[in-house]
Amino acid sequence: MRRRDPADAAPRWAVVANRDNRRVSLFAAAAEAAGHGTPRIVEWHEVLREGGHDFADDEIVRLDSPGENAPVDALLRGGNDPTRVEGSARWYARLLGGVASLRGGRRLDDPVDLAVLFDKRLCHERLARAGVPVPQSPTSGGVPPVRGWGDVRGHMREAGLRRVFVKLAHGSSASGVLAVETTASGRIRATTSVERTEDGRLHNSLRVRRYTEEREIAAIVDTLAPDGLHIERWLPKASLGSRSADLRIVVIGGRATHAVVRTSRFPLTNLHLGGARGDLTAVRALAGDRWAKALETSERAAACFPATLCVGVDVLPAVGWRRFAVGEVNAFGDLLPGLTGLPGRGAEGRDTYAAQVAAVLSFSPRSAPPATRTTAPPHDLPRTAHATS
Repeated sequence: MRRRDPADAAPRWAVVANRDNRRVSLFAAAAEAAGHGTPRIVEWHEVLREGGHDFADDEIVRLDSPGENAPVDALLRGGNDPTRVEGSARWYARLLGGVASLRGGRRLDDPVDLAVLFDKRLCHERLARAGVPVPQSPTSGGVPPVRGWGDVRGHMREAGLRRVFVKLAHGSSASGVLAVETTASGRIRATTSVERTEDGRLHNSLRVRRYTEEREIAAIVDTLAPDGLHIERWLPKASLGSRSADLRIVVIGGRATHAVVRTSRFPLTNLHLGGARGDLTAVRALAGDRWAKALETSERAAACFPATLCVGVDVLPAVGWRRFAVGEVNAFGDLLPGLTGLPGRGAEGRDTYAAQVAAVLSFSPRSAPPATRTTAPPHDLPRTAHATS
């Protein structure tokens, strides 16, 4: 009987994640269905508390989101209230410290890429340098930090912008995002999921609200500014029916494989804020031969992070679905349960997790080309430190 070649052995997966999160169960199911066995789970909580983790040379190491876990959020952000908006700069620094403390294994999420993906200023700069279409931004790259509402108003005035998104540099899931616009009469209003309490604290809410008093808007921005802010032009987006729409396109191994349409009656299309999945078939019909341009745009964005297997690209369609820009690139943007691959893109019949399992054996991480390399973050990042309680 022929002795089994070690090269024929099933891959050994290790996943750094929060064990009880649905992302873990979805990925484990995909690995098991492919005959790869059950992945070994390494808890983010253990990594952050114990100062890292060692992986075997033949383990394929996948990082998943540390979110939706109150104890882990407390280690990363500080405090004990996961609804609080503040603390994203601390979260960023401690996450990168945790990532840097991982040792060995074959990594699918490049630490340098992650440092850029989780800083919207650096990500915008990397995309722009590569010629990827992005909204105009006065805060791209390592420019002086935004100190508060006065700086936001100054940037808007100098750049001739009447409508902008003000975002936490290290935020996710629309946390701390304000869609700010100047009305024809010169008044300011902001649409956001941020709830400001009477004592001035900021909390994430599932209800989108509008602030029309400039002093309230200024108070929110001034509170967020110490964590780092990014400003982008608010591009008019295409519509589907009577709702504004954008796209989340998942790119795996450099190829756009999955797409979902997100629609909303608000500027924020996130599904947890009342957004809804739209009809992709209808969008493809509206875009016509320009649909290929949407996929190409997402792949160009992902190519800026060639050492990372999978990213979720937020693509902003212009009115009429004729042009596309990239709003954000997400390291953990693959949570799209039940969504199977686009026709003709190599992932038909597979969800995002099964597609990653199938792609990993041919994935060869590369360094970003010189045109996409980004200046160092505007503050020192921990390379070996780990979070403590």
